[in-house]
Amino acid sequence: MQRVAPKGSPRAGGRHPTVVFVHGLGTDSLASFYFTLAPAVSAAGIGVIAYDLRGHGRSERPATGYRLSDFVADLAGLLDALEVAGPVHLVGNSFGGTIAFSYAAQYPERVASIVMIESEPATEMWSCKLASMLGGAADQLNPDALNWITKRYGKRTSRLARAAGERLHTTTMARDIPRGPLLSQDEIRTVGCPVLAIFGSESDLVDQGDVIAALLARCRTVIVPGHEHSVLIEAPRSVRGLLLPWIAEHDLTIELSHRGRG
Repeated sequence: MQRVAPKGSPRAGGRHPTVVFVHGLGTDSLASFYFTLAPAVSAAGIGVIAYDLRGHGRSERPATGYRLSDFVADLAGLLDALEVAGPVHLVGNSFGGTIAFSYAAQYPERVASIVMIESEPATEMWSCKLASMLGGAADQLNPDALNWITKRYGKRTSRLARAAGERLHTTTMARDIPRGPLLSQDEIRTVGCPVLAIFGSESDLVDQGDVIAALLARCRTVIVPGHEHSVLIEAPRSVRGLLLPWIAEHDLTIELSHRGRG
């Protein structure tokens, strides 16, 4: 887990907003944010928290306990342990965005806004896709596939893919995650905080932008041209250019500090 103190000037009332970065599944870890968004966010005077999900990076890898509710409970426990005061901005990539959305549905008073990068809420459709994807990955990450990954993407990516395959074979992750718990359309509609949904124009999730926007009263969808699911890694400048103004626009710490002085 990384917690970075903000480097810029304090906001009104001496308070800093806090951004919590939540990464995706498989080969992902907090490093994807550490090398893309976190430095610029911290330099803008915003507190940064990034952590490895259970079963990923340097976090523990239990054999069981990988339902979406477990990941949500981990996020809640982390913020409690760090004594984070006030609502936070949740920025989730892929599965991380799904965690962020479910967390906001359960703890609405603790979320200032959500930024979902190539992500969607945990619906029945999401569950079916995840079950197929995780089950297929467990079978497809064989020696021939890993050799191909090494030749195309290098040893580091191949090593991460091998570790991801081992987790799928030695834990209940592939079975647990698609079980949710899932959200109904009515439950999705209860999420009242502002939501920014970012998709690559060539991604198979791009149509989710319209679906999410139709369910949420405060949702903004942005399509990044020419990119697929890896828009965070491939176009970090574009994502940073969206994220920083978004936080400034929806920073509740400014409003709360003014109320405290009023």
